[in-house]
Amino acid sequence: MEAMEDDSLERKDDHNHNYCASSSRGGSSSSTTSSSSSTTKARTYPRSQLSDVTGPPVPGGEPATRRRKRLPGSTGSKFMDSDSGSESSEVSETDSTVPPAAAAQGKFSLDSTSKFLLNAMAVEDYRKNHWPNLEKAIDRLLIQNPTDHISVSYSQIYSYVYKCVCQQHSELLYNDLTTKITNHLQQVSTRLQVSPPEDFIENFNVVLTQYTASLQCIVPVFMYLNKFYIESKLNRDLREDLMKLFANHVAEIHVDTLMPLLLKAHSMPFQVQPSTMASVVKGLHSLRPDWAQRAPALFSGFIPQINPPTVESLLPDYAAHDQKLQLELSMNGFPRGDQSRKRASDDP
Repeated sequence: MEAMEDDSLERKDDHNHNYCASSSRGGSSSSTTSSSSSTTKARTYPRSQLSDVTGPPVPGGEPATRRRKRLPGSTGSKFMDSDSGSESSEVSETDSTVPPAAAAQGKFSLDSTSKFLLNAMAVEDYRKNHWPNLEKAIDRLLIQNPTDHISVSYSQIYSYVYKCVCQQHSELLYNDLTTKITNHLQQVSTRLQVSPPEDFIENFNVVLTQYTASLQCIVPVFMYLNKFYIESKLNRDLREDLMKLFANHVAEIHVDTLMPLLLKAHSMPFQVQPSTMASVVKGLHSLRPDWAQRAPALFSGFIPQINPPTVESLLPDYAAHDQKLQLELSMNGFPRGDQSRKRASDDP
């Protein structure tokens, strides 16, 4: 009895993902006939022709077709077999493998460029928006008189300073602030140079009082800059730095002119108002305490502990100095007052 078998197609996948199909035909002869040799033919399908491969016919239906479908959302050449659900990847000839070091270097370069551009944009925004508004407010605060009222939005200035500090512009803001005040003090010093000697003490007192009052407004609104940059990084204080600017650009330049005028006014009572004298002398001492050694008699009249401590052996000298001062005052028209109620045992 002769049995006929259908052609069978066998597909195999080698290590290079090349699909092979082999067809075998076997026939069995009768018992008296020796079994015939089967012939096997193998064909290799190119990868480009693997879209449709026809398998053995399915009884009662269409021939089984094995299709390779592209995975959704995949950017490479990935396919999935529809019948087995297995995934196979295909690398195209144009694909190239990027070394991890090169990829990291490219990412670092891109990040650095982005940060540089963002920083440049932030600095440009600071120059165009934040600093011009702060500069106008500082100008108004520096030229104001202590008795005048200038309408300035302190909350807006405070907000600008806060934004500048948060955007890492603290150093830039500090440099702009000190440069602005330095230019203002240089102009003040120039005006004092042409001041007449009889008005020099009064004009210096006006300049010092006005600048001190301005700092009482400027320092608080720059609190964030002072706290998070000047104190934390520079280990200094904003008010002290701004007072040093006044000492360097105004007081130190005119102290040689101011000191003789103060000594002359001190020797002639009420030539200058006592409040003006006290303000100027105390201001000079706060700027540079060592200036008190230039005129100890002058500074000791307004500031305690300028002279050396009292020594018991020098008590007669102190009494003689006081008597001499009382005599000078009485000779200049300042009588001691009514002495009729004074006790007889007291010295005249």
